[in-house]
Amino acid sequence: MPPDRPTGARLTSAMLVGILLRRSAAEGGFITILVKGDEISGSILIQALEKGRELGLFERVSDFAGGYSLTRCGPEPEKGAEAMAQYLARRRRSDPDLWVIELDIADAERFAAETIC
Repeated sequence: MPPDRPTGARLTSAMLVGILLRRSAAEGGFITILVKGDEISGSILIQALEKGRELGLFERVSDFAGGYSLTRCGPEPEKGAEAMAQYLARRRRSDPDLWVIELDIADAERFAAETIC
């Protein structure tokens, strides 16, 4: 019986961001690439918003079962823009290949998880 996913085959980070961009536009959402990371294997952070209201920061991470999930990271939105900027600066220093995407769409966390995980 063949596996659900071919081993070794995966979409690049640039492809995933492109899919997110096109799907968001089709659904009436807005997406901005704040920081472009490594096109092949850069980690992807989603700064989720809904109608301009900050919902939090989420990272696409391996679930160690051959798939991916979206995990909350960074400061809570209540901590403010300065705390978010400091967190992103620290992450970029430690991972220059990181993508940072701002996504403003209804139920942004669910939308991003369905699209890139």
